[in-house]
Amino acid sequence: MHKTLLAASSVLALTATSTLAEGHLLFTPGEGAFSWNSLDEFASKQADLSGQTVTIAGPWLGPQAEAAEAVMAYFELATGANVVVSGSDGFEQQIVIDVEAGSPPNIAVFPQPGLMCDLARNGQLADMGAQTAQWMTDNYAAGQSWTDLGGCAGTDGFFGFSYNVNVKSLVWYSPENFEDAGYDIPSSMEELKALTQQIVDDGGTPWCIGLGSGAATGWPATDWVEDLLLRTQTPDIYDGWVTNEIAFDDPRIVAAIEEFGWFVGNDDYVVGGAGAVGSTDFRDSPKGLFSSPAQCFMHRQASFIPAFFPEGTIIGEDTDFFYFPSYADKDLGNPVLGAGTLISITNDSDATRALIEYLKTPLAHEIWMANEIDAFLTPHLGVNIDTYHNVGLRGQGEILQNATTFRFDGSDLMPGAIGAGLFWTGMVDFTSGTSAQDVATAIQNGWVALQ
Repeated sequence: MHKTLLAASSVLALTATSTLAEGHLLFTPGEGAFSWNSLDEFASKQADLSGQTVTIAGPWLGPQAEAAEAVMAYFELATGANVVVSGSDGFEQQIVIDVEAGSPPNIAVFPQPGLMCDLARNGQLADMGAQTAQWMTDNYAAGQSWTDLGGCAGTDGFFGFSYNVNVKSLVWYSPENFEDAGYDIPSSMEELKALTQQIVDDGGTPWCIGLGSGAATGWPATDWVEDLLLRTQTPDIYDGWVTNEIAFDDPRIVAAIEEFGWFVGNDDYVVGGAGAVGSTDFRDSPKGLFSSPAQCFMHRQASFIPAFFPEGTIIGEDTDFFYFPSYADKDLGNPVLGAGTLISITNDSDATRALIEYLKTPLAHEIWMANEIDAFLTPHLGVNIDTYHNVGLRGQGEILQNATTFRFDGSDLMPGAIGAGLFWTGMVDFTSGTSAQDVATAIQNGWVALQ
């Protein structure tokens, strides 16, 4: 059965029917637009792993945990192994405790590369090997970006398999408002800036922007700066910046902050004027897209923001998005800013290695892509994008697959005191009138104090 998963159709049908009755298999093998052949090929190379268990621990809770279990059901079907998924909202602390105690799960799912690399440098993660690193380079859009993300400075190994990604380089808008005003989707940053001014000239307000987020106030502005840095400088500058090999007050970084200021510092460009940006909650800021008449025409925010749209909003009808464009005159390709989770091996076994091989199959991505209970994006070039369960996710998936460079959220890569501290507060200061140079210098002084 495990060697010829789809060839043995009568056995498969019996097994699938039985398992479906138990609520484990979300989609019947062989049906739909899924890459079932990739599961068949995977199964044909696996030994029978019956009796072996793979434990997975991470931040996946609720719908995410259910979606992960649905993916793993097909691994269980193909190999006979058992997979146990457990999530925790205190995962970052718990995984360190479990590793130190000598009782880690087989696989840890890291939402931030920094913690993963801390464990890798301590020799507490298993190297997935050069073959898997090369596989990611060859099979993910902007593949080298992902391979680099899965490596860790100070080590020679590959420790993080990127799986379940989100995209931040998005601008949300109302198609109806654009159509009524006669506006086209901008294809370059130059066109986006021209559109911004055109909206003002026509008597409208281009942008809704809010930085408020309780104790985390300021973080939405860090995403703007990161996106703009990727559009004004080469990726190596971004990489040097997040490690402070390039100082925070370097003129190239200051220029990116000032570029954000072009959008946020003009009272005519932002709902409520520049002074309202720091006090407007990020969850409330997109609501101006849906008011009548519209308070604003555009809102730059990550793929999760529809959770804060008015109830019943339909993506593709009531709202849509476009790629936050690059500069035509910079020749820097199509960089994408985002985040996601990385799969690491914390307790090695044959079944654990087999599960990593399973995650390379298109099917292991498509099952989650098609699952309506949780959003999922992938840069895997082998997937059938028609399996995304709505047009919005499909569009975001296409943006991800068209990326020439991907970079992880920079503030998440920095030490907490900087990325989740001085960077946040510094951006609020900037929108309140402090110069980009003074903000950058204060943050750099914080870096120096950490050394």
